[in-house]
Amino acid sequence: MTDVVKRFLKYVSFDTRSNENSEKVPSSEKQRKLGEYLANELAELGLENPHIDEKGYVYAFLPATKGVNAENIGFIAHIDTSPDASGKGVKPQIIAYYGGDITLSETVSIKEKEFENLKKYIGQDLILTDGTTLLGADDKAGIAEIITACEFLIKNPEIPHGRISLCFTPDEEIGRGADYFDVQKFGAKWAYTVDGGELGEIEYENFNAANARVTVNGVNIHPGSAKNKMKNAILLANEFMNLLPPAETPAHTEGYEGFFHVCDFVGNETKTEVTLIIRDHDRDKFEAKKEFLKDCIHFLNLKHGEKTFSLLIKDSYYNMKEKILPHMHIINDAENAMKRVGVIPKIVAIRGGTDGARLSFMGLPCPNLSTGGENFHSVHEFISVQSMEKMVEVIVELMKR
Repeated sequence: MTDVVKRFLKYVSFDTRSNENSEKVPSSEKQRKLGEYLANELAELGLENPHIDEKGYVYAFLPATKGVNAENIGFIAHIDTSPDASGKGVKPQIIAYYGGDITLSETVSIKEKEFENLKKYIGQDLILTDGTTLLGADDKAGIAEIITACEFLIKNPEIPHGRISLCFTPDEEIGRGADYFDVQKFGAKWAYTVDGGELGEIEYENFNAANARVTVNGVNIHPGSAKNKMKNAILLANEFMNLLPPAETPAHTEGYEGFFHVCDFVGNETKTEVTLIIRDHDRDKFEAKKEFLKDCIHFLNLKHGEKTFSLLIKDSYYNMKEKILPHMHIINDAENAMKRVGVIPKIVAIRGGTDGARLSFMGLPCPNLSTGGENFHSVHEFISVQSMEKMVEVIVELMKR
């Protein structure tokens, strides 16, 4: 078993599920346990100043090879796993895959018809779960690949490289991974998050994103005497949702197409709240979507009375592309590193966001690289051993100078 696989199997034994309902940092203390383990491991490997800070961020630095004067670059991955599925008691298994469906348990299978990506892995060794938890390749695979690449350079001191900064962050899955990231301490000119999917993916475009909450204030009257008096907030909220473009939802969009997504609806006749997210790669279209919501609320208030509807919009993150374009050598370096080790690079636009998007707007250009994992956030998650090993080679190539 290779070093990267051993590391990964150790890391997934830690339950690091983040908690979107917690105000603590990190949102779950169990993330700190893996962070402490990583800091100790990095110290044993001989990296410089490995430590976990009070917010649960793990930092470490690989000093430059003597005589090498190259720019400091960084590598980032996240410690937490998604709240969408349990990460407790992960029972990984490794199988040689020769095609067909994979049975994980009596009730859970990875079926070729449902998961067409399986066909790409015929002849490879896959790490999967027992069907009761997610695996945690998102993003413990990224951590394992980064640390294994550093270990390789330490064991092969004749390979020249500049100073390498590492950071493993908490709470990425709940959108807080960059909240307390110390860009100045990290010290890199640019960085890569290793947090993507299929081997070879390079991502430097992502959605512009905002959250919106529509509050509807109704008037509740006894239904027996409600004629021309009742303003049912539930029905009014439905009227708002009927104004949303029916073709601009996640179920009807792909590629660079943006959307409105209603993700929560709660209330009664007196007060109802609708929560939705707004996404678009194009900044002008993103702004237009927000203006459209404002126009809807204005129209409905004219129709039903002032302050019947209120709208709160909060931007979440922006498309990192505008911050990466002036530094496209970062992307070229990643493409060339992949080609040198026999990986075909594939530029992909993220239909989501990453820590790298926010970090790019914090002064650290930071595109995203693949880990080799598939079906993240679910009990169907898996990762190829060969993909992990190849990503270690890619990272080493990027570190070389």
